[in-house]
Amino acid sequence: MADKISALKETGINTRLAHSGNNPSDFHGFVNPPVVHASTVLFPNARTMESRAQKYTYGTRGTPTTDALCEAINELEGAAGTILVPSGLAAVTVPFLTYLSAGDHALVVDSVYFPTRHFCDTMLKRLGVAVEYYDPMIGAAIESLIRPNTRLVHTEAPGSNTFEMQDIRAIAAAAHRHGCVVTMDNTWATPVYFRPLDHGVDVSIHAATKYPSGHSDVLFGTVSANVAHWPALTEAMVTLGVCASPDDSYQILRGLRTMGIRLERHQASALAIAGWLESRDEVARVLHPALPSFPGHDLWKRDFGGASGIFSFVLKADSTEKFRTKAHAFLDALSLFGLGYSWGGFESLAVHVNLSDRKVAKAPSEGPVIRLQIGLEDVPDLRRDIEAGFAAANAV
Repeated sequence: MADKISALKETGINTRLAHSGNNPSDFHGFVNPPVVHASTVLFPNARTMESRAQKYTYGTRGTPTTDALCEAINELEGAAGTILVPSGLAAVTVPFLTYLSAGDHALVVDSVYFPTRHFCDTMLKRLGVAVEYYDPMIGAAIESLIRPNTRLVHTEAPGSNTFEMQDIRAIAAAAHRHGCVVTMDNTWATPVYFRPLDHGVDVSIHAATKYPSGHSDVLFGTVSANVAHWPALTEAMVTLGVCASPDDSYQILRGLRTMGIRLERHQASALAIAGWLESRDEVARVLHPALPSFPGHDLWKRDFGGASGIFSFVLKADSTEKFRTKAHAFLDALSLFGLGYSWGGFESLAVHVNLSDRKVAKAPSEGPVIRLQIGLEDVPDLRRDIEAGFAAANAV
């Protein structure tokens, strides 16, 4: 059999998803790598044990199963190395603990995933790190916020819940002029539609709980770094003792095989519903970067290769007093959309998002913001479900 690794360099994304991190000749020809459960690894002699001069030394430092997933993610991200962690939140917090120390200053986008903000406002604050939240639309002007002790700039595009786009290249260039590490939560796009390291980001973060898993049954995170920042990241993982289980790693690896074609369906269905929502009288605004009407559309079109299945819309309300009651009426009338957190699975979900934590990127004023995760169901069925929601909200 010819060298598959070389052949993959010239292939499309779905071919790479199908074959990356998979070398059947290493495992007697079996298509999928084995799930290796391990803590203790034996050494052939005392000298090897003392010098750790073999590939595997202890379960926390990798197994054939976790290595297969890391190799696949490295290929997709164009990364020097990847660590695997037990959740999407851990994929954010481990890099923060890696690159920040007491007395440092970090810039974090104000449209950030709320648990990230909570970590910054509690644990990082207690550890002596100052965090400042910035406007997601700031672009190159972020340079004016960088202090002598700024060490990290965290980005997320699109932003959580309101989907603001960021000029990642401009932000990274400004940050690098001052020696800052640039991290990015790229969970929305996945490396199928955006590769952060190609745009100047140093560390790419994913909640693999979402699209890589695809079935709402695994909690997982991946963190991939470029050459300059990989040594510190892998050392932090070992020092913190953070690792992912082989069973979950196998599930994510299996999910990758179909992620490309699933994303195509998520994207098409979400755009169909988002476009339809723009025509509805009950909707004040649709917050989807792939819509030409969205303020960040040009940035999305310039940098991204596609869109995933999650976006929000603003439900019209006559007064702020009605925001919650109209949102709850809409949600309670849904049958196919589940009321639940997370996204990226096969099922559609809806949630009334809380934006009260924002400091700069304020919540829309026209009504409550409803976030929709569009799953793999048929679009006409989802539209009928949303219409039932509108009817209930109109009755309030």
